[in-house]
Amino acid sequence: MRFNIDRIQFAKALLNTNKAISSRSPMPVLSNFKLDLNEKGLEITGTDGAITIKTTVPYMIGERNIITNPVPGAVLINADYLCKAIGKMQGETITLDVIDDTVAKITDGKTHYTPNCLSADEYPDIALTPVGQSFTVDQGDFCSLIESCVYAADTKVTKEPTLVAINFTLADGKLKAVATDTARVATKVIDVNSEERITANIPARSLQSILSLLQTATKIDVCISNKQALFSFDNSVISTRLVSGAYPNLSAAFPKTFNYTLQVSAQEFLAALDRVAFISNEATSSVRLLMSDERVELSAKNRENGSASESIDNFRFVGSRVEVPINPVLVADAIKVLKSDDVILCFYSESKPFVVKNPQDESAIELITPIHAY
Repeated sequence: MRFNIDRIQFAKALLNTNKAISSRSPMPVLSNFKLDLNEKGLEITGTDGAITIKTTVPYMIGERNIITNPVPGAVLINADYLCKAIGKMQGETITLDVIDDTVAKITDGKTHYTPNCLSADEYPDIALTPVGQSFTVDQGDFCSLIESCVYAADTKVTKEPTLVAINFTLADGKLKAVATDTARVATKVIDVNSEERITANIPARSLQSILSLLQTATKIDVCISNKQALFSFDNSVISTRLVSGAYPNLSAAFPKTFNYTLQVSAQEFLAALDRVAFISNEATSSVRLLMSDERVELSAKNRENGSASESIDNFRFVGSRVEVPINPVLVADAIKVLKSDDVILCFYSESKPFVVKNPQDESAIELITPIHAY
């Protein structure tokens, strides 16, 4: 295998694919990129066994040659070595020449590298052909869906293993995502032009790691099979394993009615929460939220260090006087993910789960359980 390639395009493709490489993979061969030069261009594949990314560098972009003097073939080269080597080169064009299956030569005419190689036959066979139920989604909508929920997924495999995933349900042209770590629930719904009916648990960690790649697309083709989710866009294909099992039905966790609603500036509330929360007891991380027609106040106290309080100047409150213990970290996370100027906090009572939402967009709802419940 031999080719000349535009350095910037090569480096970009390597960095994108490298997001699937793990230094802790149980299989040493997975520390390598698979480079396959064929009729489509240069296909660069990386995987950690759970996530696989394949990025294709085309022969041409528009009328500009990207790959020239090609001699087709395939080889494995250490991903870390190749990313660093190409990243340090400064020439406009890189030449990669595989001498045999054990060594390659890489140069930009000034700098020279000679990495060890492995035969491409040693790489596992990975299916990246769409098989299953498919739909196409707008990139902005889909990434917003992920961002609204990924933070709430469990980070550890517990007695309920599905909680490390975001549950996606497609029905009647609506794609709904739900995630929970039992202390909070995040959910969002977007419109999708599809008549498919799909349910899948996609690992939150996988979605978080590929989010920046998805954000470069315009449209994303999604294909769900029994065992994997496949995302195709531009010159990239990403696959991730699904988490098996039935996701818990969390619809009953959301209160149907509320007795207290508080609308505040997101930034003002976050700033006040930050100034007060650090004094709270680390064991409970509790801040008291006092709400009434006359005032809204955040307060915290610590037996060793004292207390703190701050009033919120601008607010709109409906209900009778009430004081609720809140976890400042969970509330701050929920407010930040909504990305809105104002937020509404809705309570049924002091001891029931409460909701945080954007008053201008109720497609995303964040639910937080009271402190004593977890």
